Amino acid sequence: MSLERINPPELSPPTGFSHAVTATGSRLVLLAGQTALDGAGRVVGDGLAEQFETALGNLLAALKAAGGTPADLARVTVYATDIADYRAQAPALGRVWRRLAGRDYPAMAVIGVVRLWDEQALVELDGLAVLA
Repeated sequence: MSLERINPPELSPPTGFSHAVTATGSRLVLLAGQTALDGAGRVVGDGLAEQFETALGNLLAALKAAGGTPADLARVTVYATDIADYRAQAPALGRVWRRLAGRDYPAMAVIGVVRLWDEQALVELDGLAVLA
């Protein structure tokens, strides 16, 4: 499996994402949206950073169960109920990402939403990975 992260110099420097990712491999893993649900199905964490950490941990647990690692992520979409709060907490969220997933960033997008399936959820992440 091979992922190549592409960041053209004519685009603004990426911070916490890659502009493009090419993937070569034999197994595609589509990761369902994950929120800050614990094993009992309850949303945990009062703030965005806490919920982001749990949601990312859940996404990575699903990826691991499929045989992948964070380095296999080609794309992640983040759905946030408060984009201003997400932007304000971006440095803390970046630290969470690096601690759990490392510094090989996938192509990413952050999308503002009115609400998520679980009303208490502040953030949801889904993704796509390519495995060997």
